Amino acid sequence: MDYRAALRERSGVGEYTHQLAAALLRLVRPNGSAPSLELALFSSSWRDRFRREPELSGATAIDARVPVSILNLAWHRFGWPPAEIITRRSFDITHSLHPLMLPSRSAAAVITIHDLDFLSHPERTRAEVRRDYPALVRVHAHRAARIITISEFTACDIARRLDVPRERISVCTPGAPDWTPRSELPADGYVLFFGTLEPRKNVGGLLDAYEQLTGRTPGSRVPSLVLAGKATGASRAWLDRIARPPLNAVVRHVGYVPPPERQKLYAGARLLVQPSFDEGFGMPVLEAMTFGVPVVAANRGALPEVLGDAGLLVDPERPADIAAAIDRMLVDHAFAADCTARGIARARAFSWHRTAQRVYETYQLACGLA
Repeated sequence: MDYRAALRERSGVGEYTHQLAAALLRLVRPNGSAPSLELALFSSSWRDRFRREPELSGATAIDARVPVSILNLAWHRFGWPPAEIITRRSFDITHSLHPLMLPSRSAAAVITIHDLDFLSHPERTRAEVRRDYPALVRVHAHRAARIITISEFTACDIARRLDVPRERISVCTPGAPDWTPRSELPADGYVLFFGTLEPRKNVGGLLDAYEQLTGRTPGSRVPSLVLAGKATGASRAWLDRIARPPLNAVVRHVGYVPPPERQKLYAGARLLVQPSFDEGFGMPVLEAMTFGVPVVAANRGALPEVLGDAGLLVDPERPADIAAAIDRMLVDHAFAADCTARGIARARAFSWHRTAQRVYETYQLACGLA
């Protein structure tokens, strides 16, 4: 398994990679027997080293000192070096946690496609994602033994846009965190946005909505808006904007929040707002529901599939709709409480154990063992 996405700051793909690896190592069949699985986690970086966290103790760590950009260019464009050469081992499966295969001489290749936003909007991407993914994803999707994705929405998108038979695609949704729902909403909490500050997250639309919200209720106190997530080159204009009136009084950016601190982040939130233009899944929505935080989300991508009837869906192109949904969730306490209860119940359907079982079944299919 290519573990590189989880080496540093674990955002959506990195967290999925880490939690999936840990769940595979814990996997036990319903009859109590352990599956036949030896998991090797591959990392490659000139600076960042693999950290053996307790939940990964059963895996073999393969830590190569090769710069990520150089290895990606060699793998994506030349299909070299194969896994057997760079690791000095042999494998039944190579599992890439992004859309392009990890090359091998004989292993069955499994790839994970989290979404196809890089095809729809290549201008939102950078580096090798812009250079390689749009050009190569179709070829790699057809060559891979199996494709894993994280939602039914993305599975249908892959089948339609890449002409891949639907039966070759396995939906392995993320699991909910192991959190106990909080007992009550904080009376003085904030509105939370959680995600990397990048164009498809629609941070600009959210700021437009919050400016409208603060302007429509002069003299009344609007909760602060907390932007939690890594800043990118595209976020400079948003950060400059929240440093000036009127948003400087109500909006703050707290940066990347590491996994051990995320439960505390949700504990202070009155609601989560996820106004993205596109999401392959939307892990913050599941995390919020698990902990009992009501959710306002965009009616785009996989977000309606994840949220269901447990919150409010809005048009991300309409800041006024985002503002109205936030306002309703803040003032209609009975409605917010109902969304909280529905979200907690819905989150129970998502577990990393079930995810690992589905991924293991996909490995068997890729090897022709099922």
